[in-house]
Amino acid sequence: MHSSIEKLRKFFRLEAENGYNDSAIIGGLAKMLDYWENDARNDGISEDLIQAVAGRLRDYSRLSPASRKETLYGIWNRVKKEIGDDGDQKPHQTRPQPASAPNRSEAAPQQDTAEEQNQAQTTSAAPKQVDRPKQLHRPAPPKSSSAPGAKTSKTPIALNASLTVLQGVGPKNAKTLEKLGLYTLGDILYNFPRRYDDYSQLKPIKSLWYGEQVTVIGTVQSVTGRPIRGGKSHITEVILNDGTGALRLSWFNQPWLTNRLRQGVAISVSGKIDQYLGRLVMNSPDWELVETESLHTNRIVPIYSLTAKVTQKWLRKIMNQVVSYWAPKLTDHLPESVRTAANLPDLSTALLNVHFPDTQEDLQAARRRLAFDEIFFLQMGVLRQKRDWQSVTARIFDVSDEWLQSRKDALPFTLTKVQSKAISDIIVDVGSGRPMNRLLQGDVGSGKTVVAAMAIDIIVHGKAQAALMAPTSILAEQHYRSIQKMLVNGQEDEFKPEEIRLLVGDTPEKEKEEIRAGLADGSVKVVVGTHALIEAPVQFKDLQLAIIDEQHRFGVEQRAALREKGENLHLLVMTATPIPRSLALTLHGDLDISIMDEMPQGRQPIETHVLRPRERERAYTMIRAQVLEGRQAFIVYPLVEESEKIEARAAVDEHASLQAEVFHRLKLGLLHGRMKPAEKDEVMEKFRNKEYDILVATTVVEVGVDVPNATVMLIEGADRFGLAQLHQLRGRVGRGMEKSYCLLIPTNNDDTENERLLAMAQSNDGFVLAEKDLQQRGPGEFLGTRQSGYGSTLRMASLTDIALIEEARERAKALFAEDANLEKPEHQLLGEAVDRFWGNTKGDIS
Repeated sequence: MHSSIEKLRKFFRLEAENGYNDSAIIGGLAKMLDYWENDARNDGISEDLIQAVAGRLRDYSRLSPASRKETLYGIWNRVKKEIGDDGDQKPHQTRPQPASAPNRSEAAPQQDTAEEQNQAQTTSAAPKQVDRPKQLHRPAPPKSSSAPGAKTSKTPIALNASLTVLQGVGPKNAKTLEKLGLYTLGDILYNFPRRYDDYSQLKPIKSLWYGEQVTVIGTVQSVTGRPIRGGKSHITEVILNDGTGALRLSWFNQPWLTNRLRQGVAISVSGKIDQYLGRLVMNSPDWELVETESLHTNRIVPIYSLTAKVTQKWLRKIMNQVVSYWAPKLTDHLPESVRTAANLPDLSTALLNVHFPDTQEDLQAARRRLAFDEIFFLQMGVLRQKRDWQSVTARIFDVSDEWLQSRKDALPFTLTKVQSKAISDIIVDVGSGRPMNRLLQGDVGSGKTVVAAMAIDIIVHGKAQAALMAPTSILAEQHYRSIQKMLVNGQEDEFKPEEIRLLVGDTPEKEKEEIRAGLADGSVKVVVGTHALIEAPVQFKDLQLAIIDEQHRFGVEQRAALREKGENLHLLVMTATPIPRSLALTLHGDLDISIMDEMPQGRQPIETHVLRPRERERAYTMIRAQVLEGRQAFIVYPLVEESEKIEARAAVDEHASLQAEVFHRLKLGLLHGRMKPAEKDEVMEKFRNKEYDILVATTVVEVGVDVPNATVMLIEGADRFGLAQLHQLRGRVGRGMEKSYCLLIPTNNDDTENERLLAMAQSNDGFVLAEKDLQQRGPGEFLGTRQSGYGSTLRMASLTDIALIEEARERAKALFAEDANLEKPEHQLLGEAVDRFWGNTKGDIS
């Protein structure tokens, strides 16, 4: 079995064992995409399957446990269908286990044999007992996180020791802990709790107030489940008692909870206190099992991520054994001058308090110190990248003002101020003698493709070649058509149509050979394509410009592979996902940034409304009216086909229903991700040519579909999408001169108050929405696969803490100016820590 598929299977199984509570990976199951996509591509897994898996997992955290279960089953069925039997693993053996299966993650840790236990008991965490070569050198282990332990005498070398040196941890238990990424004592120190139960400040049920957002711990007194709404839905009700009072909890469409939440089970629930018939209730709270013995510890208790056969109590004991012994023995890698200036505790105190804090104040100070470290390391690496990038020379491309103006005049529209500014920035970059390394960040519809086309024009005018790589065939074809239109434009003295080619996975092999030959001999000046561009047979005569669109959707290796097709080439990366200022400072400090926050002339704001499901006919009426005026509409659904488990409308079924019952006089097209590329192209072409009045689709239309005549975007199940995705979908309309509308219909009436949907109705500004998305959902939507180039993820830093980010950035800039290579004796430990964080590589420029 491919290693990437085996990893997928293991994480799905672990998620099933944990009751689909999104805890199989620290930070949520979607975090696995940071590295899994690259692994899958290295294994030769098809790009369609990789994107299918990634697309389903990105929004996994927002789903209910029942929906998560259905999602994982759906993904695995797709994997089985495409991969089949591989190696000695049969597909049916790797199916995720049902949520009703016993929760083995709370079971006792795996028992080692008596011989192994005796061996474990003869050692301890102390350095004198681990100072043996066979314990200090593991054969090629997976890369540790930012755990200490390395080359200077100030760092205890014993932190590289295997976990078998610990009392009670034999080879079998050590193997189990590897599933949590724990290989060495150093890994244990940096295995941070995923949350804390503060039993010293619990609020009793009798003291709760309406409207409070609280966490309550108690024992399940009773559990009932029953169908409602004529059997279409299900409600689970639990009475929770903590000795001071009782609280009613309710969950909709999660019938499996009646088996999980049995009478007498102790649980922790978090949510908002509501009122029903004069009684306090909590609807759809987050919940977790807790250990009853911890209820009376009267302290802040760390809660760690678990795996099968490891209990919280056992792991906490191991953590305490290592942290209490080793944390005080560490020498701080952060210079005292930086610590003092930023008012940070020393590393030993921070590690002790992040695991076993005495007070909330101690915990917050420890988290701030460790978060500062992550941002500081990140900034030092980013500054190093920028220096390295600027230290090499690149070909100079100069253009005259007259030539530039003639090319601008040839465009079928007038450039906006921000487009002109971005083009000026690019001209300065490519004329500087250093490689351009620029991020073009623009809101939906701001006209980034025009800027990319002008950059290509400049390079080709200088007798070199350019390549543009997009993440999907639809987007690549969209760019190809736009660039052909803008660059050829009747001026064949500059460009001939055959000099601009499209290369995607489905390009016929004969045509591929023709394009490859043209790129090799220089007769093809511009190629637009997908990851097909980076395949080994593709060689350029003189590639000097690489443009990567939606760069966060490509892996580090893919971006590097395109850059390696030329020598010190100029690089332009583009994103239609507005990146909040705090993220831009943190993640793209090595890039020069051009921000495009102005819409082309004539574009009107898209009027956005949130409708209740029962108001759906109002939306249909608006669509009919727009079609009568000669316009077109999109109707987007979250699913391809109906599911028994997920209460959401689906494109295939609704397409048939809408055509037969609602819009029987209109022509409806259907577009979804399971269609073959040729079928998708045919449908889109017919929609562009107005052969369809309405396009019923899934999120396959999120990026790259440009139909200026479309004026209505109706999104069903809108509560199932993130803000960034909703904004991208909305951007499919309003691309012409006519007034356009976006209508959002959530799954249930209650979801009309959804914070994301209300934000969409209030703002058309992608940068404002990006800030809100960052606050609500964290940085995952923006990080994409860039983070996989770091050798470590940001596990403690919050990218919403702009003050901390700016402080860490300023301290890093000052230290970099003083000692860029961290060669001074007082900076050597810091240099090691930065290298560990970045995985001892130069990272990834883009």
